Amino acid sequence: MGERLTKEDIAKIEEEIEMRKTELRPKLLEDLKSAREQGDLSENFEYYAAKRAKNKNESRIRYLERIIAGADILEDTLKADQAGVGKIVKIYIEDDDCEEEYRIVTSMRADSIHDIVSIESPLGKALIGHKVGDRVYVQVK
Repeated sequence: MGERLTKEDIAKIEEEIEMRKTELRPKLLEDLKSAREQGDLSENFEYYAAKRAKNKNESRIRYLERIIAGADILEDTLKADQAGVGKIVKIYIEDDDCEEEYRIVTSMRADSIHDIVSIESPLGKALIGHKVGDRVYVQVK
């Protein structure tokens, strides 16, 4: 099973790939060409730095293309009143007597510092498909 992504995630990845191919790649190739023209490559730091940047960009493009090729596209089959990808949920934590709000996203966009949880996380898995008023138990380590 590949990475579980939404159509929005795929579009953002494709946008990054396009930017890297059409904007960044030509610039990096020009930087490499300029550094190569400086002469002796054995002690040419600019050449090695430019080559490293070019290779890093190409690696990122291949990585993103592999993610898309192996992705499982998530379809929104949940009802409007159910917790799911893209939804903001408010939960009450009995032990702490407090409420917290979380947004549920795919694993690519998770950010626990900003209360954005992945559908792959224990909390995300527990919340998916539940409705307002449902009691959900989550065991975290």
